[in-house]
Amino acid sequence: MKKIIFFLSLMIPIKVFSLSAASAIAMDLETGRVLYGYNIDEKRLIASTTKIMTAIAAIENSDINREIVVSDIIHKAYGSAIYIEVGEKITIKDLLYGLMLRSGNDAALVISQEVSGSEEEFVYLMNEYANNLKLNKTKFYNPHGLEEDNGLANTSSAYDMAKLTKYAMQNPTFREIFKTKKYVLKTNYKTYIWHNKNKLLKKDYITGGKTGWTKLAKRTLVTTGSKNNINVVVVTLNDSNDWEDHKTIYNKIFNDYKSYKILDKNNYEIKEDTFYNNNNLYIKNDFYMTLKKEELNNISINYNLYKMDDYVDDDIVGWTEIKLNDYIYHKEPIYVKKSIKKKKNTINKLKEWLQKW
Repeated sequence: MKKIIFFLSLMIPIKVFSLSAASAIAMDLETGRVLYGYNIDEKRLIASTTKIMTAIAAIENSDINREIVVSDIIHKAYGSAIYIEVGEKITIKDLLYGLMLRSGNDAALVISQEVSGSEEEFVYLMNEYANNLKLNKTKFYNPHGLEEDNGLANTSSAYDMAKLTKYAMQNPTFREIFKTKKYVLKTNYKTYIWHNKNKLLKKDYITGGKTGWTKLAKRTLVTTGSKNNINVVVVTLNDSNDWEDHKTIYNKIFNDYKSYKILDKNNYEIKEDTFYNNNNLYIKNDFYMTLKKEELNNISINYNLYKMDDYVDDDIVGWTEIKLNDYIYHKEPIYVKKSIKKKKNTINKLKEWLQKW
């Protein structure tokens, strides 16, 4: 039992400085490793940070450049809005900017209807995403994050929201919207100028974010940041001082951690290999890992090669595993390229024979 407790303490850092959040986490966007956190698995209301799921589900399941006509579903909306009108022509992409920059609940409802045919079907899609991503503490009842009249509300955990954002940030369209400070749009009805509610975008290291608030959820905030090749998502739930807490967490991460190159694609060799010794094994990518200096000695690299008698150039013949404290954080495919032996012509053979004399 002592060994298990020690292992978990390495995996999930504990709260080491004072924050106002009920739950908080900093997760490495490359590996999913928890760099800092406390109460990360507690289920909480997430308010409008819900819209991270709304956005990525819409981006991946629709033609976002398609122009639509706003329906009367917007009459169901209340709370924060972008104030679109019935009959207005607008693209789903434009609605996504209104959703993420201004937290438009009316935009969320129109998006859900246009992507899935109804709000109910879209919420089903959102929960499918949650299941597929193994967001075990996450449940959606609507695409906007407000509490329902029957008392049901969208719930998640700091860990799940970080994991969801890590997934969404792999999509270039989502990343572009997530980081946008200002968006100008002209429709057949009017011109909009939307400024992002995420005040932390003024910081040069912040690469995106989504705010949230309801009376029951209190303040919720998800942001992403990058500095010196360290890429992090920070989540705070029920936090009265979220702007300052996020800055505190980023400062802590950027001060305590450094990005180390673990794999170099231009200097890659498996000395233990005898099966492919006449061929060229290679990887396509460098791999960097965010670590504390003292953790560097705990990194291990394992090579798992398949013994393939029949292969062609650029086949995958194994994996390189990067472990920290026996936990696998990254797997890089190993490729093979057959060696080409040059045929010796008669002159070259003669030269070699003369050199022996």
